[in-house]
Amino acid sequence: MGKTMKRIVLILLFLILGVSTAALAYLHFFAPGDEDLSGEWTAELDMTEQAAVTALDWLQDIEAVTVSLEDMEDYMQDLTVQVNLTLEQTARFEGTFRCSVLPESYEACRQSAYEAFARAFRDLLAERLRMAGYTDGTDGEAVEALVAETFGMSTVSYLMSYGPALLPSLEELQDRYDGSGTYANAEGILTRQFDEGGSAAVKAESYIRKEASLILTGETGSVPTGLFSDHYPMVYTLRQTQNP
Repeated sequence: MGKTMKRIVLILLFLILGVSTAALAYLHFFAPGDEDLSGEWTAELDMTEQAAVTALDWLQDIEAVTVSLEDMEDYMQDLTVQVNLTLEQTARFEGTFRCSVLPESYEACRQSAYEAFARAFRDLLAERLRMAGYTDGTDGEAVEALVAETFGMSTVSYLMSYGPALLPSLEELQDRYDGSGTYANAEGILTRQFDEGGSAAVKAESYIRKEASLILTGETGSVPTGLFSDHYPMVYTLRQTQNP
């Protein structure tokens, strides 16, 4: 009786072990996991700090008027440019990608940046006029009319034409991010081989996948620097597809 019971226990243990091994093998080789990055991802390049610092440097040349970086950041808020990344897995840990800066997003960001710049310029100009004893109106509309009379164009147009470049050019951003090719994904490293576009033939990017977020925390290779956004992780969000 005792031997029979031992045989039954051993058989059950072997069955449980076999099922567990099969389940682990399935999960490892077949079940979908975070290593499958297929989908359409979107990131927002934050241009706020770059625009604020550039505008501040230019506005500080207005004599006798003080302005701080905090002041400029109050004007410049939520200035972002959208970057789209499409990943399609074609084999385990491998696939193709396409990445591009959205031109209409860039133009909207640039317009918003100069509109904010114009508000700051009008406020500081009004302050300078009051300090100089100017007795006519110095509200926003009055100062805008004065700028149009003096320069023959609106404040926004004047700053776009004769002020500093608040953002990198669209071409610079496209050279930095646009391109297509193949990728490999292993142990938290996304290696992209560019066939078209891209400022580097190969980019090896460290990433963290957290549900619908793909966080690029580092990058190696021949990468241009100078963008304020290079100091922060690049966060892509997976677009959720809706079932018809």
